[in-house]
Amino acid sequence: MENIAFFLDAVGKYQYLQNALIAGILVGIICGMVGCFIILRGMALMGDAISHAVLPGVVIAYLLGASFFIGAMVTGVLTAIAIGYVSQKSRIKHDSSIGIMFTAAFALGIVLITYNRGSGLDLWHILFGNVLAVGTSDLWMTIGIGIAVFALILLFYKQLLISTFDPTMAQAIGLPTQLIHYLLMIILTLVTVASLQSVGIVLVVAMLITPGATAYLLTDRLPVMLGLASLFGVISAIVGVYGSFIYDVATGASIVLVASVIFIIAFLFSPKQGVVVRSFRTTMANRKESRDRTAV
Repeated sequence: MENIAFFLDAVGKYQYLQNALIAGILVGIICGMVGCFIILRGMALMGDAISHAVLPGVVIAYLLGASFFIGAMVTGVLTAIAIGYVSQKSRIKHDSSIGIMFTAAFALGIVLITYNRGSGLDLWHILFGNVLAVGTSDLWMTIGIGIAVFALILLFYKQLLISTFDPTMAQAIGLPTQLIHYLLMIILTLVTVASLQSVGIVLVVAMLITPGATAYLLTDRLPVMLGLASLFGVISAIVGVYGSFIYDVATGASIVLVASVIFIIAFLFSPKQGVVVRSFRTTMANRKESRDRTAV
């Protein structure tokens, strides 16, 4: 209780903690929502690809003195297009083209960082995140991206819903499934950019996948799944920032660990999908069957 009181008192006093909490909550919400569509479409590897592919764009933007938002957006969208082009124009399957393109982009980013190490370039916080260092401009950018992502999902909800659960039907009724796919890639890139300062490139895929996967274990309805994933993202952000501040550990890793603990709890104790719950039900059913045979 003393730690909680100390943390709340610090939040009231220090602007950087307020910024960290707001940014973390926003990232938790949008990562949770977008992650649901990524999971249902079986595109977890694509999320990993986009999150890593933005690195060279961020490095180039830093070197040119431009906004890393622009650099990340350009490389993220170009990587998504390149993945689709390679898989469509060759015998290489989609998952293989993802592996080729995102590792190439990430390697290019690492080469650029090491080549310019003497220029004072330090992107450690972009790789691993530091939500406690979120400035006012970063916060406003995150808020803007959050509003844009929420608006796009709300505006194209029906198209995303149909193309996610029944792509054949979506094509039959004339929905532009390819355009919807690239729209989701743009949304995914936006979420990645918004998450760079909070959890970093290396860990952003965890915040995209883990809250959504947790919600998927608890419900079969998409609206409920979106709400639960956002809630788990928010809880992970708040508890993760608290743990990072109190125990002086890496913020992004702390947030991801909280999300992972929530997933493990759902994995074990989900009413329908939980391993422990299903094992208990199976044991009880076997005992009942054994008693019925004994009675006969």
